[in-house]
Amino acid sequence: MTTAQWLLIGLLAAGTFAIRLTGLFVGDAVERRPALRAVLHDLPGCLVVALVASSLAGASPQAWLAAAVALAVAAWSNHVILTMAIGVGAFIAIGGLLQT
Repeated sequence: MTTAQWLLIGLLAAGTFAIRLTGLFVGDAVERRPALRAVLHDLPGCLVVALVASSLAGASPQAWLAAAVALAVAAWSNHVILTMAIGVGAFIAIGGLLQT
């Protein structure tokens, strides 16, 4: 291996270690500050909404209708697997209805 490759491996290892070490120190700060705890509690939901919104940006009406069905199921049941199963089923069913 070349020197550049070893340097890259060393930098990536140092970066990984730094991220883990920072997490230890930041974790203590989060426990002491309720505002940070609230932000981190809501973060996964915000990320899911951002991913779904970006995937629906150029999607077909079939995808939008299936997403609306999945949203209704999620609000009603608060069950992730049920929401995904019914959302996929709605996408397939709506696709069949739109083609006929």
